Amino acid sequence: MNTNTTTSRPRNGRLVPVRTALLLFGCLLLAACSVLGNNTRDRATVYDLDPRVQADPSWPRVDWQLSLAKVNATRVGDSLRIAVRPSANELQIYKGASWARIPTDMLEGAILRTLEDSGRIAAVARQGSGMSAQYRLMLEVRRFESDYDAPAAPPTVVIEVNAKLLHIASQRVVASRTFLQQAPTATTSIEDVVQAFDQALHAVTGEIVGWVLASGSTDAHGRST
Repeated sequence: MNTNTTTSRPRNGRLVPVRTALLLFGCLLLAACSVLGNNTRDRATVYDLDPRVQADPSWPRVDWQLSLAKVNATRVGDSLRIAVRPSANELQIYKGASWARIPTDMLEGAILRTLEDSGRIAAVARQGSGMSAQYRLMLEVRRFESDYDAPAAPPTVVIEVNAKLLHIASQRVVASRTFLQQAPTATTSIEDVVQAFDQALHAVTGEIVGWVLASGSTDAHGRST
């Protein structure tokens, strides 16, 4: 009898913390299940573009050093969300998909690696590295999106980049050019869209690197004659 009374109405205070702990533990389990459910439902597939561009035999070999300035872009275009333009004046994003890096970082990394691996330049580094460079490359990403020309047709990926090559000592712009690469997608699926982005980034990286080496080579040769 006394045992039943002690169990249902604790007098020593020791069972109260246990019941409280069980109640808190149950609440935490419910909260954890809720959080896990939301994460599973909202989880996005993350894509990363990492093109490997081989050196073109026509690229000149130069003995000067290049500094790569931080790549600029419009605030809307430089995002982890993958941009799509369903019409000329409308910009949206792909649901359930994102980039691992913002477009400016992907372009900067691709160009830096391509120049380093090409073996055609004395040295290249990001601005602020402390390297004494003769030229500086400045880039601005204007478009990094997939565009629908027709509602029923698959989109076309568009990457547009403006580039300026600066002679650092004289602060003179040696060359300036806007690069535009378009890659059609096979279907409207996000996998095919990302594949088209990879093709366009690969192409524009090769174009920019070849142009930088040729433009700087022409300028350096003119200064030496």
